[in-house]
Amino acid sequence: MNYRHHFHAGNHADVLKHLTLALVIDALKAKDKPFAVVDSHAGAGLYDLAATAAEKTGEWQAGIGALLPVQEWPEAMRPYKEALMRVNPQLAHGGHLRLYPGSPRLMADLMRDSDRLTLGELHPDAVRKLRHGFEEDRRVRIIEGDGYHLLRSELPPREKRGLVHIDPPFEDKQEFQAMLDALQEGYRRFATGVYALWYPIKARPEIKRFHENLKKLGIPRILCAELLIHPDDVGQRLNGSGMILVNPPWQLDEKLRRCLPWVHERLAPEGEGGARIHWLVGETA
Repeated sequence: MNYRHHFHAGNHADVLKHLTLALVIDALKAKDKPFAVVDSHAGAGLYDLAATAAEKTGEWQAGIGALLPVQEWPEAMRPYKEALMRVNPQLAHGGHLRLYPGSPRLMADLMRDSDRLTLGELHPDAVRKLRHGFEEDRRVRIIEGDGYHLLRSELPPREKRGLVHIDPPFEDKQEFQAMLDALQEGYRRFATGVYALWYPIKARPEIKRFHENLKKLGIPRILCAELLIHPDDVGQRLNGSGMILVNPPWQLDEKLRRCLPWVHERLAPEGEGGARIHWLVGETA
């Protein structure tokens, strides 16, 4: 599978990912102490939904495009909606969605002046767009290269608190194992950090193996959140996606339980798939 951000910006997988990241950033801001965020596979940062790539798939229309017309969102989704409004101020006056913030833009817009964001990206065109988008933001550092190597060089952060986001494009058949290795190494260096790992769901057997291997790492407090808009027994399409949260902020599971069923109901009106939030590993591994 090749999950390149610019083709899928704003789809159901992005809704799950960015809703979750917004909740984590909002929770980290509850304390005055600064925090750091490391985004290993950043992408371009901001996506034009009228561009050729987005129009070719049109996936955003069945994702964020299906949510925006709804006036009343769950309160827990406020940070996510604020990030969307930040890059689309016309929405406040009845305008149409034009830009979709990728993880770097969304997190930067929700972070404070005292917090730091380090972005890793391998593809030169995406790096160029990141540098243009953040050229005046002193909080943001962009590093071109392998995102997994970035985790080794940036952890632990000097702030001793923060978020590590791992969101590879799944161009490699060994990506699940690479994520496991990265989490294990990152946790060894920075055991108190929050880790957020995104993964696509095509067929359940490979996800079951991934979850079982996560449990074998010996890491406590691993939360899993999944959003499926199709049954996960058809392997030729993206049926949904999941987020693995290590050391999730307090009550994040409850907030997701208030949001994801609401999202699922609107993105899968015929009731296919589902939303599931559960603990893979509790307080003790």
